[in-house]
Amino acid sequence: MELHEGASNEDRKPIKGIFSTQEVKQVDTGTGVRKSVQKTFWFVEEVDGKVEVQPLNSNYIPAGKKRFITVEDVIRRFQPEPEFYVSTVFPKMQELADTVDRADAHRSSGENFTAEFEYGNALQVDEENVRANFGLGLTYLDRGETSKANNIFERLVKLDAAFETKHKHLFNEFGISLRKNKMTKQALEYYDRALELSGGDDHLFYNIARAHFEKKDYAKCVDFLLKAVNSNPDFEVVLKFFVWLLDKGLVPEERLSEVRTVVRSAEIVAKRKEAVAEAVGDGIQLEQRSADESTPVVEKVIDDDDDDLLLQ
Repeated sequence: MELHEGASNEDRKPIKGIFSTQEVKQVDTGTGVRKSVQKTFWFVEEVDGKVEVQPLNSNYIPAGKKRFITVEDVIRRFQPEPEFYVSTVFPKMQELADTVDRADAHRSSGENFTAEFEYGNALQVDEENVRANFGLGLTYLDRGETSKANNIFERLVKLDAAFETKHKHLFNEFGISLRKNKMTKQALEYYDRALELSGGDDHLFYNIARAHFEKKDYAKCVDFLLKAVNSNPDFEVVLKFFVWLLDKGLVPEERLSEVRTVVRSAEIVAKRKEAVAEAVGDGIQLEQRSADESTPVVEKVIDDDDDDLLLQ
């Protein structure tokens, strides 16, 4: 792609492709000094006005830490390599994606050993591939191999990319699987890392509450449930959980008043909605959330088989 100093943002397409930089180094040979030119290839992509660069690994796959630079930096320091992208990098990226797709398909079919093999092939090409690491970790957790799963956890918790929004489904599934395999300490460390990088939302607060519940730390469990319901007052799973905790006498005394107020308020709102629904009759349908935005509902909020708590 051609870039020019005078081009405005309106006159050009967003930057995306392979670029290179060159660095001249002086090497001491023992008998003198000679110059050496080191060429580095980068995957460069402009999203929402920000330019993100990531180096290529030895297998010509974008890997490693990403960083942001300015368009001016790209123009001044980076050389476009369109032929290299088309002939080498893009085919390698597509081959890697196909390998991970096959692994995911095998895992979905319960073929865990074949999935492990395919994920391993992907990680040989890019050891930091987020989808492959999540998939391999989930494969180990499905088999109850917590020691191997812990190795993957140690890798994932250091990868900032694992906590990006586009991986939210895998993030949630992996965190819940850690908890269900009694790896509560790891689950909480994992969720703390998500809070550090991206802040919290109602589903993350809820999953943290579930992990504290497993540790029988009911005070922290209630604290995070309150954060979840404050973020999303219609979070029905949390409201059911509060009712269960109240019935079992597990709400700490200093939180009893607040929890009871939340539950009573939710009951009042629910009754009002029922009254409105009856008043308007069958001819008018109240606005509802779309399927993608709906919150899962559970009958037993602490059942170990609560797969419908895999929040997205």
